[in-house]
Amino acid sequence: MYHPVKISALAGLSVLSLAHCTQQKSDPRPNIIYIMADDHAFQAISAYGGPLKDLAPTPNIDRIAQNGMRFDRCLVTNSICGPCRAVVLTGKYSHMNGFIDNTGRTPFDGSQQTFPKLLQASGYQTAMIGKWHLDSDPTGFDYWDILNGQGNYYNPDFISKDGTITEKGYVTELITQKSLNWLAKAKGSGKPFMLMMHHKAPHREWQPGPNELKLYKDVNFPEPPTLFDDYANRGLAEKSQDMTIDKTMRLEEDLKLYRDPEKPKNSGLQRMDSAQNAAWDAVYNPIIEKFYASGLSGKELVSYKYQRYLQDYLACIAAVDKSVGEVLDFLQENGLDKNTIVIYTSDQGFYLGEHGWFDKRWMFEESYRTPLLIEWPGTIAPGTVNGDMVSNLDYAETILEMAGVAVPDDMQGRSMLPILKGNTPADWRTEHYYHYYEYPGYHMVKRHYGMSTMRYKLIHYYYDIDEWELYDREADPLEMRNVYNDPAYDSIKAELHIQLDSLMKKYQDSDSLARTYLPVESVQ
Repeated sequence: MYHPVKISALAGLSVLSLAHCTQQKSDPRPNIIYIMADDHAFQAISAYGGPLKDLAPTPNIDRIAQNGMRFDRCLVTNSICGPCRAVVLTGKYSHMNGFIDNTGRTPFDGSQQTFPKLLQASGYQTAMIGKWHLDSDPTGFDYWDILNGQGNYYNPDFISKDGTITEKGYVTELITQKSLNWLAKAKGSGKPFMLMMHHKAPHREWQPGPNELKLYKDVNFPEPPTLFDDYANRGLAEKSQDMTIDKTMRLEEDLKLYRDPEKPKNSGLQRMDSAQNAAWDAVYNPIIEKFYASGLSGKELVSYKYQRYLQDYLACIAAVDKSVGEVLDFLQENGLDKNTIVIYTSDQGFYLGEHGWFDKRWMFEESYRTPLLIEWPGTIAPGTVNGDMVSNLDYAETILEMAGVAVPDDMQGRSMLPILKGNTPADWRTEHYYHYYEYPGYHMVKRHYGMSTMRYKLIHYYYDIDEWELYDREADPLEMRNVYNDPAYDSIKAELHIQLDSLMKKYQDSDSLARTYLPVESVQ
């Protein structure tokens, strides 16, 4: 426990002694900066390697990995934006915290227990800046300044306790400056701070900032081997989804290939001022003219759309990477780097053409797995890589223990602090539970729950179809073959079913409970 010095104890002390007591009064607990991007695929962080590493590097995000720990097996409980945020705040699965999907039918209950509230009560200064996306006002924060809903890339609206204001500029840069302004005020108070800095980027529709418009427009990115997946050897769920680059990705709204120079209001681009608009058109008008003269179709068109998608998506990430660099530089320049924990993550993973998809939602690897990088000087050994099965369910518990705050018994995750110190507990999880609810709705990914081990995934599509899938990631790392009905896997399948039942009981979920969440029309 950290106890403030009582005023009565200062009576009769010399100036020197008084100064010493004042120094002692400062709370020595670490500051915490939690940076979360929206839809940032681990494949698009160069610290994770892969084919994009040299073509679209993220040197500032990589600094966190170089100075701290990179997690290679961080899994989410429900791969969609709002529910992931609710899990992070509460340390509880979606069916326990009440925020199961992005439909907006049930706003996040801000009266419930969250880790920012517990930090705030323990003496931390707390702030939330950027994308909130939980359909209710933030609670547990001394200061909050959030985007309106999904937010806009250019000249977005921000909502605070004082009302709504339109800010001129690019959203990533605005969130960065607001965060730095708050940190500048918080650093001299003698109280530790916890900042949640949530970027909108690189969420759809992937609109690059003014400083990144030309960054990748001439770069050709390698295609993933499953870009033209035909979903053979899998079930109805994969064959009936609506999230392919081929059929779902829109030429105009997503790829900005507008035939009409007057950009539609729903694109967000009409919020641009004349200078922003001129800079945008100087880059995109030649792209538009060249595309419509090309007459592309079939696989050539899919390949073209993939390139345009990545060019814009990765340009959005480049601005986020610059933002991370500004935050890290601020900490160093102000002598805060030695006692500040920096966490970088995404709300979940994202598809960059794998299986022909974009977006998230599935229990398949690219959306199920999220990036996680943590820097803590003096505690985490620099350049550490960890392969333990951790989860966004563990974030709240970890941050609380970092701050010396007791972790409530009703939280469902587990503190990663021993792992950060290089001592993975012998009883750390070797299996993980997942549950996705939003169907019918955008992208038409059917409801499913399941469990994974380090090697296998067992998935049940349970609402309007009753299909099971089993994947052997060692034999089939691209997850192309459902082996649920393969007799060679009968004994493994039986054991996984037992493990799944055990996990559902542990987390107080069930098939019958899952069926009580009636399908509703979804909003993105």
